[in-house]
Amino acid sequence: MNPQLQNDLEHLEQALTAACEQSVEFLKTLADRPVSPRPPVFEPDTLPAEGWGVRKTFDFFREKYLSGISGSAGPRYFGFVTGGTTPAALVGDWLTSTFDNNTADKDDSSAPYLERSAIGMLRDLFGLSDSHSGTFVSGATMANFVGLALGRQWVGKQLGVDVAQDGLAALGPVTVLSGAPHSCTFKALSMLGMGRSSLKLVPCLPEREAVDLHALETALQELDGRPCIVIGNAGTVNSVDFDDLEALARLKVDYSFWFHVDGAFGGFAACSDRFSHLTNGMDAADSIAIDGHKWLNVPYDCGMQFTRHQKLQTDIFQNRAAYLGFLTDEPEFFHLTPENSRRLRALPAWFSLLAYGQEGYREIVERNVDLARLLGEKIEASTTFRLLAPVRLNVVCFTATGSATAPRLQELLEELRRDGRVYLTPTVYQGTPGMRAALVNWRTSQHDIDITWQALQAAAATIIQS
Repeated sequence: MNPQLQNDLEHLEQALTAACEQSVEFLKTLADRPVSPRPPVFEPDTLPAEGWGVRKTFDFFREKYLSGISGSAGPRYFGFVTGGTTPAALVGDWLTSTFDNNTADKDDSSAPYLERSAIGMLRDLFGLSDSHSGTFVSGATMANFVGLALGRQWVGKQLGVDVAQDGLAALGPVTVLSGAPHSCTFKALSMLGMGRSSLKLVPCLPEREAVDLHALETALQELDGRPCIVIGNAGTVNSVDFDDLEALARLKVDYSFWFHVDGAFGGFAACSDRFSHLTNGMDAADSIAIDGHKWLNVPYDCGMQFTRHQKLQTDIFQNRAAYLGFLTDEPEFFHLTPENSRRLRALPAWFSLLAYGQEGYREIVERNVDLARLLGEKIEASTTFRLLAPVRLNVVCFTATGSATAPRLQELLEELRRDGRVYLTPTVYQGTPGMRAALVNWRTSQHDIDITWQALQAAAATIIQS
């Protein structure tokens, strides 16, 4: 055995202890770390001939890179839609790397049974019926990719074409309709060969990001019976607006379309009796995309896809080889998504779901929403900032008063980064440059909103009012 490997094996406990101590120190100081540091430009490292061993490598990492690691797991990282990692999920993730199981074969490990158990608990969390099967994927992009791949296969079957077997050329163009789709939808359509231009934007309701149902029905009528894909949004990125999912499902009575719901983080509204009405109709979807490393608060990378049509999944993603065995009525996961080999990413979710249950996730969702509304109230009462959209759930979309240009707002965001207490991302809403704060972290408290407001006022005094 390589001498460095032999030495690391003999001292593995000490190495893991050092990693644990570093992790504990990081988490204890997380709330006080710069939320989004601007690291220097690092020179690439050179591959050593002999290797350093884990101890020297760990010391080098701490000296060179540790100070530039983002505090995105903390309570005031409001950029994008980024959750943290609950204590139970962290335990599950450490064990995932320790076990290093590939969830490929139920005859080889209990891992696939655990993943199916986690999917069952998630069905309960989202109020989905047993008619939905599900699998873990890497995130929302891949969850939407799988759902749209199923829709493509379904459209082909309606027209007598097996796209998985004969290719998209045998089918021809596929129309996809949506009001305010997430950017990853265009990426998924590109990867699927349908092309970004296959997505036809349908007008939304006035001052909303929810699709205009009359405009959607008109677009369906114009297809003259040709099957298509309709994407319903359960929570848009800018304003967390929801399409009327029940009404979309009812349109299937008269029109031929695959109904896909992008519920990456808005689907978690189902956890709360206060907000679950927003997801009414989601269970009627043919496919659903959810992102776990958002409001589920489990580590990257984790997403989930659900569908009522598992047979279409095996038509597309099946991998037949002698060493893989036979395709059964309960297919292995490598028959259901693009990945053959995959880490046991279900384990952190399984730990967190059992540790905190329905009530724990209800509390996280409702607390985040209440805090977002509190920040929205501060903005409404301010003469420096104004809301661009109502605070419908957990995202606050706002801008500076007066002539707030995109470059000026970018300067403000850069000042926030220099301050280090909070991180927001830029956006454009209804043509107006703005900023957004997305609250999904289990740690976030009213104290963090107070700090955020102080930081925003200080940045505005430096940039906007200077």
